[in-house]
Amino acid sequence: MKRVQSYLESLADDRCVWLDGEKVSVLDHPAFQGTLRSIMRLFHMLDDNEIYEKISYLSPSTGERVHISYQIPKSLEDIRRRRSAFQIWCDETDGMMSRLSDYARSRLTGWVAARKEFAKYNPDFSDKILKYYEYSRDENRFISIVQRDVQLNRAKQYDARFFAKSGLLQITKKTAEGVYVSGAKMIATAAPYTNEFIVYPVMRLSEEQKSAANMLIVPADAKGLHMACRESFAVSIDKKTDYPLSSQYDEMDALLIFDDVFIPWEYVLIHEDPEAIWKIKGNRHSNSLGYHQALIRLHTKLEFITGLACKLAETTGSSAFLHVQEMLGELIIQGQTLKGLILAAEIEGEVDEEGIYLPSFSYIESGRNLGTTFYPRTIEILQRISAGGNLQVPSSLKDFSTEISPLMKTYFRGADIDAEGRTKLMKLAWDLIGTPFASRHSLYEHFYAGDPIRNRASQYLSYNKGKLIAKVEKYL
Repeated sequence: MKRVQSYLESLADDRCVWLDGEKVSVLDHPAFQGTLRSIMRLFHMLDDNEIYEKISYLSPSTGERVHISYQIPKSLEDIRRRRSAFQIWCDETDGMMSRLSDYARSRLTGWVAARKEFAKYNPDFSDKILKYYEYSRDENRFISIVQRDVQLNRAKQYDARFFAKSGLLQITKKTAEGVYVSGAKMIATAAPYTNEFIVYPVMRLSEEQKSAANMLIVPADAKGLHMACRESFAVSIDKKTDYPLSSQYDEMDALLIFDDVFIPWEYVLIHEDPEAIWKIKGNRHSNSLGYHQALIRLHTKLEFITGLACKLAETTGSSAFLHVQEMLGELIIQGQTLKGLILAAEIEGEVDEEGIYLPSFSYIESGRNLGTTFYPRTIEILQRISAGGNLQVPSSLKDFSTEISPLMKTYFRGADIDAEGRTKLMKLAWDLIGTPFASRHSLYEHFYAGDPIRNRASQYLSYNKGKLIAKVEKYL
């Protein structure tokens, strides 16, 4: 449990987490307890003799076991080992937790692998990011990436005439020791549980906007940094039987407010360079490794919901209906499609000039873009199969311990399951369909990678369409 204990101790710092009008302790506030327990289970795996070899490798610096998301892949076998390790973590949470640091760690690993590419923008970039990468790896740091700009006036936010009041995170002062920044960033998923944030913009900035064109490492307890949390969707862990997902997996999202926050130069990876920031956003190493993990998580989540839909159909006796079979078949097809894209990305990966094996981003991008339509359709099918049964559910499993318990057990049973089992099943479905937790996940899966319309258009613009058009031109 040494990593778990070390992680918990790292959260007992001076971070400013705001929730329901109060500055709260992540370690003590009930809104964070279920998720903390989930993170603790995952971190404990690195010390579990039965599992640790499947999710780790030996640090070249310390010889200790570290999470495999930090390993720079040199072969197809390395990529497959990464998938297997990610799958273990994803299975533990059924894909419900998207920012458990293995995504951010993979992005960081990609930038480290490509660090020589950024020497022309900042000669110190390579040394700075490598130093932090090794520290994060060997100390098992929980890191998060925050890119999106706060929404104030989206029509004018990037207009040079309104730049000073745009709310964008900008450098306001420089000293020999570092820089001071003010502004805000969204959406910092898992912010309360984070040790360090890697912060940078993803919009293309002009030279006039260079004060916002920075890539920074920001400690969660930095003076002047405030995490303004959204409403908690977490339900008390005591209600786990009634809210099996909400009680364990609400990651929390927050707006990061920077009020004259000091960043030492060693944590300023890119400094006022719009072109370098644009290259960071599009870096193939970071994108391929990061979204490879993200696609594995999404596939795990869709398979879980497919299993839930199949069980619901059996329980309600509707699995014999043709239209239900058609919908379940559609769910299976979606899962198989994502699995095929993950495997294709791995198999058709290539070794770059530095000897690093990268999965093919074209397949990963396809899976990521399909996910924005797959997930809402998955939830729609789950709704249709469970139908009115979502409302034929007692308020709590405690209702089966009342004086009308025999009646409850008679009229709440399913085709192949007793009343309590059916109730647990329906409450699990409701946690994906009707709770605030469910609504947040629908929003997340649609927008987590940015504007899905822009992303699909980008795939069209970057794809080699010449080979497709050539098939047609022979008829012209």
